[in-house]
Amino acid sequence: MTIESYPAQSPYRAAGLLEDKVAVITGVGAAETIGAVTAALFVQEGAQVLAADISGAQKETAVALGTAAAPFQVDITREDEVEAMFAQAVETFGRVDILVNMAGTPGGRRGEEVTVEEYESLTSVHLLGTLLTNKHAVRVMAPAGGAIVNFSSAASFNIDKLNSPAYSAAKSGINSLTKSFAAHYGARGIRVNAVAPGFTLSKKNQRVPAEYLKELTGKAALGRAGEPEEQAHVAAFLASDRASYVTGVVVPVDGGWTVKLA
Repeated sequence: MTIESYPAQSPYRAAGLLEDKVAVITGVGAAETIGAVTAALFVQEGAQVLAADISGAQKETAVALGTAAAPFQVDITREDEVEAMFAQAVETFGRVDILVNMAGTPGGRRGEEVTVEEYESLTSVHLLGTLLTNKHAVRVMAPAGGAIVNFSSAASFNIDKLNSPAYSAAKSGINSLTKSFAAHYGARGIRVNAVAPGFTLSKKNQRVPAEYLKELTGKAALGRAGEPEEQAHVAAFLASDRASYVTGVVVPVDGGWTVKLA
């Protein structure tokens, strides 16, 4: 499903969940990633979006989404760039109501032993990047309040032999940061939650070898992989006013993978 075709092909009708909201979404990537589909859904639900990524693909995403979106190139491991990202969102749209942070790097095993390079590569983006984006989101949201949705992973709850131990640890750290920011900034009207996806058929994952694909899809209680829009809809709910009394939670969107402890 391409970004342009998303509204027409989606089985869900827009409900205006995010009408008049301004969202910064990191990790938008190219078409058919969870990030790009989330950005498309947010626009469909009435939000204006700063579509941010390190790859350059954010330009393609923003063009596809029209005047409600603007691109921004960012390395979320660099605090000066994160600060500039939020400044750009305020300059372009007037304020920031929502952060959806899903920028990350692939978490597959890179060898029998975890190297320092592997550890630093994974934790710098997933853990440090989450800390920096949340920190600066809080700065621009206060005192009006807002909502932050971080993306961790089903791998944050259980161990999978295909994932790097550093990846699982970093994703568990995202859960902890989510709860900490929720506790520290709830009094300012800022809600912080996380989505923990199971195996999802993003464009990248569609290229997984057939034998691994069968194994990964079979882990879910529902017996199938997730679709990017199924992650995006949970993020949209958590970011919306309909989740006004929900904060500090991590929602597994994994088809029942974690409930099986697989």
